[in-house]
Amino acid sequence: MKPFKFKPLLKQTLWGGDKIIAFKQLDEQLPNVGESWEISGVAGNETIVSEGAFAGKTLNALVSELKDKLVGKECYQLFGDEFPLLIKFIDAHQDLSIQVHPTDEIAHKQDKKRGKTEMWYMMKSDAGAKLFSGLKKQITPEEYEQMVENDTICDALAQYTVNEGDVFFLPAGRIHSIGTGCFLVEIQETSDVTYRIYDYKRRDKNGNYRELHTKLAAESINYHVEKDYRTHYVPQKNQGVQLVQSPYFNTSLYDLDERMLIDYSELDSFVILIGMEGHAEITDNEGNTFGLKAGETILIPATTKTISVEGNIKFLETF
Repeated sequence: MKPFKFKPLLKQTLWGGDKIIAFKQLDEQLPNVGESWEISGVAGNETIVSEGAFAGKTLNALVSELKDKLVGKECYQLFGDEFPLLIKFIDAHQDLSIQVHPTDEIAHKQDKKRGKTEMWYMMKSDAGAKLFSGLKKQITPEEYEQMVENDTICDALAQYTVNEGDVFFLPAGRIHSIGTGCFLVEIQETSDVTYRIYDYKRRDKNGNYRELHTKLAAESINYHVEKDYRTHYVPQKNQGVQLVQSPYFNTSLYDLDERMLIDYSELDSFVILIGMEGHAEITDNEGNTFGLKAGETILIPATTKTISVEGNIKFLETF
């Protein structure tokens, strides 16, 4: 079975910028592209296979047809025909709203299908770009609601100036927000449950405030305070460096300038490769050869045993 590439879903937003089209080298003239959904099984927003024998099929139709051969036995038992991860590039030309996602347990109590855990890998962002991740001081749910009401909630949040290569893991329950100038890869559970906490009292094009989910968010926030919410790791050449290990996904970083063989023979899962810099030719154990370059995302089926990567490339691997 060959790896799969998909047509990206480009999302124009009020806060979108101009980095994504150029980064992905697309022949498009769309302004204000805030997100590129690279691999998505979200109902109504499914990515479509772009080439090969399955061209034109949606991701979930692909899962339905290929089942555990595509995603792995345990994954298919857990999620059925719904693909479990959503991969995005995000370009924030303005501050995004402050948000939180519930855990699975809380989501079920709120009559939602599941919660959402995610991570960010920072790309080449604007100088001085910042984001919020987590609480920097202890507050109660009652204090939280008061701070939202009196526009001081940002005073309780940990803020970071970001650089390329910074990583933030965002377990469900952690307050977060992407700031102006941030350009990043987002890896998340397939879930559209997002509670908007605060939106800087901005109005939409019709002059209305955006809906806030203050009560639902209050039930979902993890109020525990940590000293540092950034994920620390040591970059290495020509070997995988693990960034995130969680029940929902595992992500590693590869920065290669020599040939490398990556073994998936013991892995019961699909693998997603997300190109960030450079280019490589990849050959799997069945002899299928395909390219991966900056701005491309590839889905490798669970039947693949090994891949050989040759080139000068930096990419994320997640499964």
